[in-house]
Amino acid sequence: MNEELIQALKELEREKGISFETIMAGLEDALASAYMAYKRQRDPELYEETSGVRVELDPESGEMRAWMQVLDEETGEVVSETEEAEIPKDFIGRIAAQTAKQVIYQKLRDAEQQMTYEEFAGREGDIVTGIIQQDSRRYTVLDLGKIEALLPQSEQVPSEPYRHGERLKAYIVEVRKTSKGPSILVSRSHPNLLRKLFELEVPEIAEGIVEIKAVAREPGHRSKIAVSSSEPGVDPVGACVGAKGSRVRLVVNELRGEKIDVVEWTPDLHKFVANALQPAKVKEVHLDPDSSTAQVIVPDYQLSLAIGKEGQNARLAARLTGCRIDIRSETQAAEEERTKREARRVAAEAAEAEEAAAQAPVEVEAPVEPEEVPAEGTEPPAEAAEATTPDPAGDEAASA
Repeated sequence: MNEELIQALKELEREKGISFETIMAGLEDALASAYMAYKRQRDPELYEETSGVRVELDPESGEMRAWMQVLDEETGEVVSETEEAEIPKDFIGRIAAQTAKQVIYQKLRDAEQQMTYEEFAGREGDIVTGIIQQDSRRYTVLDLGKIEALLPQSEQVPSEPYRHGERLKAYIVEVRKTSKGPSILVSRSHPNLLRKLFELEVPEIAEGIVEIKAVAREPGHRSKIAVSSSEPGVDPVGACVGAKGSRVRLVVNELRGEKIDVVEWTPDLHKFVANALQPAKVKEVHLDPDSSTAQVIVPDYQLSLAIGKEGQNARLAARLTGCRIDIRSETQAAEEERTKREARRVAAEAAEAEEAAAQAPVEVEAPVEPEEVPAEGTEPPAEAAEATTPDPAGDEAASA
């Protein structure tokens, strides 16, 4: 070892961006492996599996020192170690050099992967720009320079073509540490991609003057964002749209033509629901706080615009506000009101009829006493017997 090697390691530090201490530690492990291989080649019985080597390098002169170790058979811990009085200059042979090379390459690779992981692990929720390298049914590969990111099919926008060599912005969803190095998953359909793109294009959002309160997105088709301003003199919608739509146009181009509605957020939920249904004009909003339902009335000619194609505008407005939105035209609302009035009138008449029937006097008939019927085997009273005995004289008179 000499000072030239130390200079070479410092040059490697500048090229790879890996700390000098990490490179020195990898080189020490590589030399320890080479020295152990040399010792076992010389005397395999003496230096068995329970032996080890520790190597230290002087960071200034590159001088090497080695200690032979005795390890515990069960735990593998160091029991004792003895410093080598003299280190042979020819201990790095062909096999030992190959072992050292593999060890130091692996150490450098591990250090690079760890640095890359730490760099991107702190960027979850951020936007990266990459170049499309490969497109398959499972995922699209983006080259980020130091590492490649994966864009799974579930995070892609079906209407977007991904061509080889194109530059593409994506949202970092997750950074994983795997046996093959860090794995970065990115997305093009995540709602926060829209939020981050506006932060890049609108300085007022980056400075905190304008805040994005809510985002609702159907990737590839249409999106809505609700913005508010912390300064009275700043129009949040105008700041996001830009002069002649210059700012929002850049975001639309990055999202390959996805339509974006920018609306103003307000704590008044009635007004916020009306704003969320733009570009349609809303006449009335009735809220039911118990069921979080908003009954919205729009002019007849605005009904299809408020609902949108296949209900898209109403669906996005519901996601943006968190309310269930029921849209009615003025004609439908008037018809429903007439139906309700008629139902109330019928119910009132029925209630009056019931009340009148309840207040009317009720005639009660006197009870009828039941006739006494003689019991079987008893003679009828004398009066009854007389009344039932036939009169001969009367019969003769009747016959005459």
